[in-house]
Amino acid sequence: MDQAASGAVGTRAAAVVTLVFGCALVFVVGFAHATTLHNAGHDTRHAMAFPCH
Repeated sequence: MDQAASGAVGTRAAAVVTLVFGCALVFVVGFAHATTLHNAGHDTRHAMAFPCH
């Protein structure tokens, strides 16, 4: 396998992984309760020492 073909395979693999991760993220967030999402965002802001209130 030459270098160009190897690069194309790597690019396709990265695209597939990104697509699967993105679909999983949309699926999980789509079915999560609003309170769960709010608490996750709230905790993230506190972890980064960013005021939220």
